[in-house]
Amino acid sequence: MAKVAWGFTCSIDGFIAGPDHDMSWLSASEPMAEGMTASMAGKVGVIISGRAGYDAAQAQRDERDEMTSEAYGGAWSGTEFILTHRPEEIADDPTIVPLNVDVGEAIRRAKEIAGDEDVQIISADIARQALEQDLIDELQVFVAPVFLGDGIRIFDVPGGRRYDWELVETYEGAERSFGRTYRPKRG
Repeated sequence: MAKVAWGFTCSIDGFIAGPDHDMSWLSASEPMAEGMTASMAGKVGVIISGRAGYDAAQAQRDERDEMTSEAYGGAWSGTEFILTHRPEEIADDPTIVPLNVDVGEAIRRAKEIAGDEDVQIISADIARQALEQDLIDELQVFVAPVFLGDGIRIFDVPGGRRYDWELVETYEGAERSFGRTYRPKRG
């Protein structure tokens, strides 16, 4: 059965995107072992993204490099859900499925499509909503050696609750970027 993973590369100071969803800083990331990105991409059947990230990617289309212009640097193919309150505005994009549903319904639909493959969340806000409903099975973390100072934080919920994680795996071939997998400590 598919698991729901929240995967990201962050800056040392805890941002997953710079101001205006800038992703150019990812070029500072440490290289991973050959084939690792493709291997990770091959496990994902559905990606769930947010509208702000989608809009930024469209606006920055001519500025983004190979690594940041497509999911997993272009190594991934599958279904991408874009959660939005205005799906009709992007309904003509054949590369995505725009949905106006809550995160629980989006994950339910994603699991149906993914089958045995994983569902990957790549939005901090959507991941926060999924965490609030205990819908995330795994956290996949990579760290780039850069301070951004501003942008979109990994997790920023003033007054929010605490979430504890347990280390499950250290990615062989991504030690320099602190590649780790965690699972929630439940119960």
